[in-house]
Amino acid sequence: MTEEKKKQSKKPSHEEPKETKVEESETFKGIVRLAGKDIRGHVPLRKALMYVRGIGINLSYSVAEVLTNELKIPSNKRIGDLTEQEMEQVDKILFNLAEHSKIIPKYMLNRTSDFLDGTDRHVIMNDLIFAVKQDIEKEKKAYSWVGYRHSYGQKVRGQRTRNTGRTGMAVGVLRKSIVGAAAAGKEGAAGAAAPAGKAATPAGGKAAPAEKAPAAKPTTPAKPAAK
Repeated sequence: MTEEKKKQSKKPSHEEPKETKVEESETFKGIVRLAGKDIRGHVPLRKALMYVRGIGINLSYSVAEVLTNELKIPSNKRIGDLTEQEMEQVDKILFNLAEHSKIIPKYMLNRTSDFLDGTDRHVIMNDLIFAVKQDIEKEKKAYSWVGYRHSYGQKVRGQRTRNTGRTGMAVGVLRKSIVGAAAAGKEGAAGAAAPAGKAATPAGGKAAPAEKAPAAKPTTPAKPAAK
């Protein structure tokens, strides 16, 4: 009896963790559009900034600080809890990051001393894609080394191309033994086809006369055996 009680009293060592349900407000939005990018509403604001093309980890901390100072929005607040007015203000700041030079230094911007107007600015999302395409086209027209590599679809920054980036290869890598056997087979087939080609009739009509075999030499009479 005691053994049965002990077995019954033992609890399984592994227990599944209990799911904690977060109470969501009525105004919570499951999908939020931030700077033209659809993001889940459960993501915190600072982490959501990294989903935007053109904003990385380091810049996201500085942008979150700007939003906290100007809009009084904590960086750990879920973006699904933000109002539409707050989202509009956040988008306005994201598309004009160069104006907040006190917190965001110049070296963190991606278009410093821009080629077109010489100003310092930071472009994101579709503006960044368009700006990069323009830069590549400018290099191609100037026919610089960077543009030359871009035009041929090769690596631009001096990487090795022996193993990776090998474009334009139609035939796979073959072993030397297979290549040698195939070459020998072609030579043998060409040698066998050559005599057959001589006996073939020409395209003109009549067949060429066959070459006569040389006449056999007359046999000399055998000498009589000596007695």
